[in-house]
Amino acid sequence: MVYRFLADLVVILHFCFVLFAVLGGFLVLWKPWMAWYHVPAVFWAAGIEFLGWICPLTPLENLLRVRGGEAGYGAGFVEHYIMPILYPAALTRKVQIVLGIFVLGVNIVIYLILWQKNQRTGKDQE
Repeated sequence: MVYRFLADLVVILHFCFVLFAVLGGFLVLWKPWMAWYHVPAVFWAAGIEFLGWICPLTPLENLLRVRGGEAGYGAGFVEHYIMPILYPAALTRKVQIVLGIFVLGVNIVIYLILWQKNQRTGKDQE
């Protein structure tokens, strides 16, 4: 029971990290200091996709599930709704590269908006 809870917690953490990597730039528009956390997250997420690596959270989750006596994923909320987003059935190398480009593209646009905003603010102060 404890291991399943911990495994589910890892999945939720993993899901939150993915959301932060993809959409965290919007937080940076609101709180620019978040860039110190967001930029490394973007590079990590894109790197995982481009290089075809497995995020360390995945083996941790699997280890916890095995220790909890699970042979596979059950039909709980986490497994049913979050797992297919993190581990899609059609995940191929090409899809991973597209995902990496998507993560970088979304965040490049957001950071360009932030940069332009800062440029305008700087000119207003001159």
